[in-house]
Amino acid sequence: MNEIIAIAVVFFLIMDPLGNIPLFLTVLKQVDPDRHNKIILRELAIAYIALMVYLFAGQYIMDFLGLSSEAISISGGIILFIIAIRMIFPSGQGLFGDSIGGEPMIVPLAIPAVAGPSVLAVLMLMTQTHSLITLTIALTAAWLIASVILLCATPLHRILGPRGLSAVERLMGMILVMMSVQMMLNAIQSFDFNRVG
Repeated sequence: MNEIIAIAVVFFLIMDPLGNIPLFLTVLKQVDPDRHNKIILRELAIAYIALMVYLFAGQYIMDFLGLSSEAISISGGIILFIIAIRMIFPSGQGLFGDSIGGEPMIVPLAIPAVAGPSVLAVLMLMTQTHSLITLTIALTAAWLIASVILLCATPLHRILGPRGLSAVERLMGMILVMMSVQMMLNAIQSFDFNRVG
């Protein structure tokens, strides 16, 4: 039991739902407030499915595609960097350009916000030292707690208002820039250049 709790805490911290709230608010600010919870639930469900698929088949998928964990981290960092720049310097088309009904789909809320490269990398490492049942329970628990927190994003939207949301958006953009660069640096540092030599 203690093992499951410890692993769940690790997953929860990596998912960083509190840090993701400004991103969720920013992405959903042009969407009808009545649709917020439905969209968040949908994206959280997609993220959970992605995490489960990766838990049980991640290594096989990466081996089949010839992808390394460094490649996943760098690509996730690039996506976050682009998102961060658009948050700091918003355009008239919104954060992610034109979309159907102005609603996000999979990117960036499900992936990489919730099911990000960091969670996937830790999952891959833990499958070598923990049972799939333990990881499934811990990951589900962490996801449930993160989901409850992220579903509180809409009430926060009403409390902050447009100006407060704009300020949080730009602040979060600056933080995301640093996070994305760090993510890419970590991947580069862990890359074994002898493999390509």
